[in-house]
Amino acid sequence: MIRNIVFDMGNVLIHWQPGLFIEKMGVPEEDRPVLLQEVFNSVEWIQMDRGTLSLKDGLDAVCRRLPKRLWAQARELTLNWWRRWLLPIEGVAELVRELKGLGYGIYLLSNAKEDLPRYFGLIPGSECFDGRIVSADWKLLKPQPEIYRTLFREYGLRAEECFFIDDLNINIEGALLAGMNGTVFGGDLPRLRRELNAVDVPVKL
Repeated sequence: MIRNIVFDMGNVLIHWQPGLFIEKMGVPEEDRPVLLQEVFNSVEWIQMDRGTLSLKDGLDAVCRRLPKRLWAQARELTLNWWRRWLLPIEGVAELVRELKGLGYGIYLLSNAKEDLPRYFGLIPGSECFDGRIVSADWKLLKPQPEIYRTLFREYGLRAEECFFIDDLNINIEGALLAGMNGTVFGGDLPRLRRELNAVDVPVKL
């Protein structure tokens, strides 16, 4: 029996589109691939998510590889993306609140950096969460089995009573290996509601 619903953040609770962030900054077209590669696709980005590299040190490393004209943009993308581009996925906050009203435990399991506490409260539905496991806090990343086990241990949850919603196949596969059922969310909210119904979570269709 499912008693807890576990949400990822990027592309589940909020839109996460780095290429679009760069475009909306007005970066010249020829510089966009460089910023995408050196900021979001960098080793440092992963290390910052894991919590083994601070935001400051990660940004410094990224900027050393970039021409000086792109330093300000790299800083904005790394430190302040949420001030400008934190946009909720339509309808998900309503689903979170509905689940909470039905008595389900609501948890966050996200690969995210040390600054998540600064903006998590801005995400609609965040007031419903009973707990959160953020990769940077635990020096772990999905799909490592240890991060799922940390969620279960810290909040006294049984894996088989949890259902995980993430946007990446590999993270759901990691959850399944840890004993937690789940589904890949690609933005189709009616489908997500049907999948919750299929595991006897009685949300509205």
